[in-house]
Amino acid sequence: MNDIRPVLWIVIPCYNEQEVLPITAPMFLEKIIQLAAKGLIARESRILFVNDGSRDRTWEIISALSETDPHYLGISQSRNRGHQNAVLAGLMEAKKHCDITISIDCDGQDDINAMDEMVRQYLEGCEIVYGVRSRRDTDTWFKRFTAESFYKLMNGMGAEVVYNHADYRLVSARVLEAFSNYHEVNLFLRGMFPLVGFKSTSVYYERHERIAGESHYPLSKMLALALDGITSMSTKPIRLITGFGCVVALLSFIGVVWSVVAHFMGVTVAGWSSMVSILCFLGGIQLLGIGVIGEYVGKTYMETKHRPRYIISEKTWEEKSEGPASPPDIG
Repeated sequence: MNDIRPVLWIVIPCYNEQEVLPITAPMFLEKIIQLAAKGLIARESRILFVNDGSRDRTWEIISALSETDPHYLGISQSRNRGHQNAVLAGLMEAKKHCDITISIDCDGQDDINAMDEMVRQYLEGCEIVYGVRSRRDTDTWFKRFTAESFYKLMNGMGAEVVYNHADYRLVSARVLEAFSNYHEVNLFLRGMFPLVGFKSTSVYYERHERIAGESHYPLSKMLALALDGITSMSTKPIRLITGFGCVVALLSFIGVVWSVVAHFMGVTVAGWSSMVSILCFLGGIQLLGIGVIGEYVGKTYMETKHRPRYIISEKTWEEKSEGPASPPDIG
């Protein structure tokens, strides 16, 4: 076991969380103090809130928290760029100052007590520790079915993801340094971290109901995330289309042979309905194939632009004139 207590930064993305943030922020502070008291982390550990272009009072609350206790820190993106980019912004900022990070949402659904075991696993030598839901009793049948189907589909498509893991994870600064070499604009973090490698394990926990406020992940965003995950992590959909195209081409060739033979045998029958059905079927398959390929072409187009994945417009601490920013000391 490592004798030096690591500096932990808890990275918390926030988007329009003015209702839940005043409730969960003290919970995170209490947890980080408890971990330090147990000797698991250093007292210089911090809580970093990432404001993802919120339109409510989220940034005002974060700024006020940073003034009440030096454990609280905050950065604000110049505009809303999405949950994955907000998490990335926090991790890349945190890696300059800490030994380990734990990313977690601020809605109180993920069990913060699982952090104890996450840190212990790091001290035992694991560089990545995934927070995995042990069960989904609090979900509706539809959400449970779609979520579990999503993970199975991702693995079936060749994307390496941890089953029932979202974005609650411990990552060491060494892993983040390696991860910074990944420059994708289309982010799917839960599928990208397994690609980095390093020793990893999982910690299981029960997820609770949201403490306050409303979920910012409706079905439309969940479907968009699933599409991004599949098209960002795997080319198997294109291979499936190619394979299906070969099967259809083979059946079409058999149909052509049959029609020629039937013509010379004099047994041809006019078949308007069957012809229309075949044309509609082939037209639909072609449009589907073009759409999937278009998704990949569009992502390639965005990647070639090399646009920044996040822009930090404000921080709750002052920059040094030279070197990285230094958060305030804890007295």
